[in-house]
Amino acid sequence: MGRGDLSDAQWARLEPHLPKNVGRGGRWKCHRKVINGILFRQRTGIPWRDLPTRFGKWKTCHDRHRRWAADGTWENVLRAVQTDADAKERIDWSMVGIDSTTCRAHQHAAGARRRPPRIPRKRIPPAQHRPDEALGRSRGGLTTKIHLAGDGGCRPLAVLITPGQWGDAPQLIPVLERVRVPRPGGGHPRTRPDHLSGDKAYSSRCNRRYLRRRQIKHTIPEPRNQRANRQHRGSRGGRPTGFDKTLYKRRNEVERTINALKGFRAVATRFDKRAYIFQGTVTVAAIRLWLRS
Repeated sequence: MGRGDLSDAQWARLEPHLPKNVGRGGRWKCHRKVINGILFRQRTGIPWRDLPTRFGKWKTCHDRHRRWAADGTWENVLRAVQTDADAKERIDWSMVGIDSTTCRAHQHAAGARRRPPRIPRKRIPPAQHRPDEALGRSRGGLTTKIHLAGDGGCRPLAVLITPGQWGDAPQLIPVLERVRVPRPGGGHPRTRPDHLSGDKAYSSRCNRRYLRRRQIKHTIPEPRNQRANRQHRGSRGGRPTGFDKTLYKRRNEVERTINALKGFRAVATRFDKRAYIFQGTVTVAAIRLWLRS
């Protein structure tokens, strides 16, 4: 076993949730060797063609990662791993933090074809496809922003990518809508945390109204200009927002989650041309963090 490869215990947790070979002459020979190759590329950020030969053909690793990112396999595996963790009460729902980080896009990430991609052997586009390819221009050049919600154990619950210049406040609702942890015994999946924390960028009347409607307690500081505007409107401005400094100290947990995600060089710097492939890259990194604990 090489450095960074899946251990036997981690593989035992991951193997039941992977696609199975069906029929004669199955398409896949060894998932473990290919996934180790994908993880090696995630950790080092090298081009696919430079993968060591111990992982087999580089194109096999690339095509399987692209296929599973397109058909939603990586998303299903992440939810399955989270379900196992929730069944063992290893998800800290007491405080879920939401935050974002900007990733610089390499020059190789630009120049994707304008023609929409298609899922192999199907005529429909990938579910995570974006016409803008989640590439935006900011002061640092081409950038992509990763929005995520993490539990108290510093592991991602949901991930969303957008162009780098997009704001944080409009993405709070889409990120929380992606938090769906199925229950082992069936029924509705777990979608609502006990408490939510975020920085000033997520403070808006729309977000607070959404959280109150879903009965989610939240700790989000109010910016100075919003506080002055509310006070200027008098009774029409509404009541002051509640804020607990002690609970707000736990916001470092989501920042540590982002720090762990960007430990993968293929996440810290975007090399993938297509948005759905980079979404799969971030999802694989999230799966790796769940398997570590």
